[in-house]
Amino acid sequence: MALAATTQIAVILSIFILPILTYLYFNNVEEVKSTAGPLPPATEITGLFIHPIKSCHGLSVKSAKLLPTGLDLDRQWMWVSYPNYEFLTIRQNSKMTLIRPTYDEKTDTLTVTAPAPDSIDEKLEFSIPAHPSKEWLDQNTEEHSAKIWSTTTGTRVYSTEMTGPFNKFFDKEVRLVYKPPVSDDPRPLVSNGAPKVLGRDASTCFPDLMPVLVGNQSSIDELNTRLKAAEDLTIDVRRFRPNILVKGDVNAPWDEDRWKTVKITPKAGENPIVLDITQRCARCQVPNVHPDSAEKHKTQPWDALMKYRRIDEGITYKPCYGMLAVPKTVGDLRVGMKFEVTEVTDKHRYIAGF
Repeated sequence: MALAATTQIAVILSIFILPILTYLYFNNVEEVKSTAGPLPPATEITGLFIHPIKSCHGLSVKSAKLLPTGLDLDRQWMWVSYPNYEFLTIRQNSKMTLIRPTYDEKTDTLTVTAPAPDSIDEKLEFSIPAHPSKEWLDQNTEEHSAKIWSTTTGTRVYSTEMTGPFNKFFDKEVRLVYKPPVSDDPRPLVSNGAPKVLGRDASTCFPDLMPVLVGNQSSIDELNTRLKAAEDLTIDVRRFRPNILVKGDVNAPWDEDRWKTVKITPKAGENPIVLDITQRCARCQVPNVHPDSAEKHKTQPWDALMKYRRIDEGITYKPCYGMLAVPKTVGDLRVGMKFEVTEVTDKHRYIAGF
């Protein structure tokens, strides 16, 4: 039976037009993919930083273990107000950076010191296990929830016999709380790390948002050229409190804005470590605080960053430096490891909310 005229037309269209449309579609998809630009050249890790107590002085290390919740020992402790158990940070009290944790690998001990607020004592000090067992925690701490931003999470609070002298340092009553990286009450990620955005469940201890902050040294160098010209000032990347610092491309500062997936290559034969870059890190004025002296600069680097780094459509009132990340795989990190960007995007947009 002869095909109807309309059927014949449909067949002709499918034979000749459909391939053309298919070609145009995939060509367009490829064009969309390429708008973020080519992959940058590989670089290397030049620094690793751990901040055991949130908002207190950090440690520069040569190696660190990357856990699903972030670097081991990073922001697993936190000072809170009493009796509200709300988190305390440098934002309200720049002196917190004078509280210095040190780690003794031989004894697996974290020792915390701070300047004494009076002339009687030379310094405030206490020591605690860096990786406390459940038995130790049961004997020496109590369970108590604490609030960090809009979320409340389960923690272990240390005795006031140990931390009580720090009340004078803060000029108010405080408590020290701890959250282990493996917990029956994990603190789930929100914002760009929420399951519906990230595509999987993930958690962290006491970082503001994501488990890991990656910084680019070439971007700091570019910022310093501006600060040097304007105020004869240069700053240290430690002000931005990154976990992983990479050398970057001197000819492409701020290229990290488009990173989407990164791969860190350990020794030959070991599986690579992969991180999903979730968003840019929107900055407050914490980087104005010198990490060693606790002196807060009145304007910088905040003013300089505000002039040209308000680049995220999701949070236009804050400047950005660094990229927040969630580990997809874990392992041991070392300074000098190869750091590769395996995927880029021009779709990063900060989702507000803590």
